[in-house]
Amino acid sequence: MIVVVMGVAGSGKTTVATMLADAMRCPFLEGDSLHPASNVEKMSRGIPLTNADRAPWLAAIHPRLLDAFERQQSLVVACSALTQSSRTILAEGIPINWVYLKGDTTLIRSRLQHRPGHFMKAEMLASQLKALEEPTDAITADVSMPPSAIVEGVLAELDGQIDVDGTSSAPTR
Repeated sequence: MIVVVMGVAGSGKTTVATMLADAMRCPFLEGDSLHPASNVEKMSRGIPLTNADRAPWLAAIHPRLLDAFERQQSLVVACSALTQSSRTILAEGIPINWVYLKGDTTLIRSRLQHRPGHFMKAEMLASQLKALEEPTDAITADVSMPPSAIVEGVLAELDGQIDVDGTSSAPTR
C-alpha cells in the first residue's frame, strides 16, 4: 500500500507520515529530500516553484513509489503534492491512498514561524495556499488535532488494507 501524506508546508506532513510509517511497519520517504538543490535555493529565497521547477522533483519521487508498488511493499511518503497535476504524475500506474492535512492558515503560519533553519519560510505559505487544489479523493485530517489522533484516524480509514508486515492486503482507493 502506498500512502502519500500531502498538504502545505507546516501542516505536519513529515511528523504524521513518519508516525504512520512506524504504525504500518513500513519505510518512510521524505519527498522534500528529493528536491534538486536549485529548488531548495529558490524556496530559501522566498521564490515560489513553477511547474517546470517541480518536474524533476516529481520525476525523482515517482520511481520510488512505483518500485515499492511493484515489489508489493508498503511505503509512506510526505510530499506537498499541492496540485492535481502533481498528484496525477505521482500516481501514474500506482494506486495511491492520499492523506490530506488541512488546517487553519493562522495555525500553519505559526508553525512555520517556529521552524528555524528550514528552507520553507512562512512567507511562502501564501503561494502554497494559492497553488493548492484540494483533493476530492483523500482522507482529510484536521491539522489542529494531535498527530497521534490524525494517525489513528488514518489507520481506521485504511483498516483492513494493511498487513502487519507492511504489505497491502486490499485494493486502494
